[in-house]
Amino acid sequence: MKDREIIAILRGVRPDEVVDIATAILDAGITRIEVPLNSPDPFDSIGKLSAAMGLRALIGAGTVLTTEDAARVASVGGQMVVSPDCNTDVIEATKRTGMVSFPGVMTPSECFRALRHGADGLKVFPASVLGISGLKALRAVLPRSAKVYTVGGASSENFGEWIRAGATGFGIGTAIYQPGDTSEDVSGKAIKIVRAYDEAR
Repeated sequence: MKDREIIAILRGVRPDEVVDIATAILDAGITRIEVPLNSPDPFDSIGKLSAAMGLRALIGAGTVLTTEDAARVASVGGQMVVSPDCNTDVIEATKRTGMVSFPGVMTPSECFRALRHGADGLKVFPASVLGISGLKALRAVLPRSAKVYTVGGASSENFGEWIRAGATGFGIGTAIYQPGDTSEDVSGKAIKIVRAYDEAR
């Protein structure tokens, strides 16, 4: 399956529905799935996803704020840690367990600090505040090899603009899943996102 630079954020998903929801996303062509830790029983959900599709998708946690939570993500089979902030202790703890690290950043100082401590990619959040022109300016000073994912502001309507400004990929939350959505709802939204992403690329 093509590895698209899209992270599906399932904030609020429940363990009893997570595999069906994530299967719809995977079938649509998105192979990176994040369960934020402020969801109901998130470690249960991550464990179920890892067991069901860990060889076909990159499964992990979002809103990871402590090294203890990072270690727990690894213990249930998670492969990815996404944070809203640039906590270098969390980045290093993530890398020690062999997981992929995507810390939240906004400023050049945060970006470079994250990269120096081993981050695999940078989660620009909230991207709507930085804006497309802000990302373009940020990209001018970052290493060309740095992967930059915009979260909060990117959508199927403006993927192309963000990519031209230097975005590597995107984190997509409510546009792909909201509590109460069925797997059929999510499938339709995921297909639309993948189509827009592929056209923008």
